[in-house]
Amino acid sequence: MADKGRSLMRRKERKEEVSAESTKDVQKMKNEGERAVDNGEVPSAEAAASNGAVASSQNGDSQVEPMELPPFEIIQGDRIDPFAFKFQFKNVEYSSGRNKTFLCYLVDEGNTADGLLRGYLEDEHTGSHAEEAFFIQCLPNYDPALRYTVTWYVSSSPCSACAAKIAEVLKARKNVKLSIFAARLLEWEETEIQAGLKALHAAGCKLRVMKPLDFSYTWETFVENEEEPLNLWEDCKENYEYYQEKLADILQ
Repeated sequence: MADKGRSLMRRKERKEEVSAESTKDVQKMKNEGERAVDNGEVPSAEAAASNGAVASSQNGDSQVEPMELPPFEIIQGDRIDPFAFKFQFKNVEYSSGRNKTFLCYLVDEGNTADGLLRGYLEDEHTGSHAEEAFFIQCLPNYDPALRYTVTWYVSSSPCSACAAKIAEVLKARKNVKLSIFAARLLEWEETEIQAGLKALHAAGCKLRVMKPLDFSYTWETFVENEEEPLNLWEDCKENYEYYQEKLADILQ
């Protein structure tokens, strides 16, 4: 019993030490942020969050403002590794290990002199998703006077959050026409996913599952294929028909 009591006391003392250290760290970040502002520098994200929390307290608002973490780095490139393409774009029903979204895009800005904008984005599904990043990184100089025809070939259809954001963009930017061709339907049985796909469809987005010819086109256009043709997997056509039937049922 005595040993147990001493153990509890040590844990309590350690907890108080950690609490004191955390308080010191917050005060230190606050002071550093204030000095940076006085010197005309931009405070760090931690200092800014700390200052924001203190300001809210001084204004009589006891609610602490959440700290905004930096967005996950999105990989952007010209051509995809062939092994990554064959794995991520394979239109199997199960998706174990396929925890990324690959988004291949074509953008026609209505000016034939400039040609098509082409490339791909890759995410990890742990931060900003490729669909959302596209409008920030690939169309940073959006011009409401132009007409944009955008085509995506994606390894899986958008999640519910991305579908809602895309629908908002399409409603706000009437001059953007988007077509999404997906290799697989992400969690299509979920009610939220189905609602997101319906919202995209209602916003004017063209949705379709990738056909066997779409896989070959994507391979030739967006993959480091070394001029080798794509050998489609045996059940590619059957899987396409399966997903396309499910999508048609959702959008009807």
